[in-house]
Amino acid sequence: MPPFILAPSILSADFTRLGAEIAAAEQAGADWIHLDVMDGHFVPNMTIGPLVVEACRRATHLPLDVHLMIEQPERYLEAFARAGADRLTVHVETCPHLHRVLQQVRDLGVKPGVTLNPGTPAILLKEILPLVDLVLVMTVNPGFGAQPFLPETLTKITEIRGMLTTSNSPAWLQVDGGVAENTLPLMVAAGANAFVAGNAVFKHPQGVKEGVRVLKNVLAEL
Repeated sequence: MPPFILAPSILSADFTRLGAEIAAAEQAGADWIHLDVMDGHFVPNMTIGPLVVEACRRATHLPLDVHLMIEQPERYLEAFARAGADRLTVHVETCPHLHRVLQQVRDLGVKPGVTLNPGTPAILLKEILPLVDLVLVMTVNPGFGAQPFLPETLTKITEIRGMLTTSNSPAWLQVDGGVAENTLPLMVAAGANAFVAGNAVFKHPQGVKEGVRVLKNVLAEL
């Protein structure tokens, strides 16, 4: 198992060339492909559904890391699992019966993850950490790409790393938002070990492969 995971987010990709963009990220050494599903209700944007996840499944052998920024995610878990998701991450804020939803994900043969917005306290994760394979800390307010990193979220990353250590959890601690050359060292120092990068990969001036290479090189030096 690698010490760090880099998961390029297709939210920043060129959808007219999505298969080629994903292939370039895979060839450059990306570990997972991250897919942001937004419903226009929980977050102020609409993106993709199971059909695009299924297309991405055909385009790559990498694990598909699917982040459900949607209300009532339990209604769609089976559809995304059938589409080929390897991981399904749901929000604390959208799941009043979070334990049940995470168990539903596990029962579908998919690895469950949980995430929280910048304004949501880490303590809300305490009871469900034994149930998840991934904890995602949003380091921007979800809904749009290319937002600046919120440095105040570093303390939350450190707090959750402590909670995972105390509970002997092997779950990945992932961050999403503003991941770049200058922010990666701060995130790693806080305790994160999985990183979602959108613009830093898919909008890199020298192309996708260079975007992945730069971030992987930073991680290799930490």
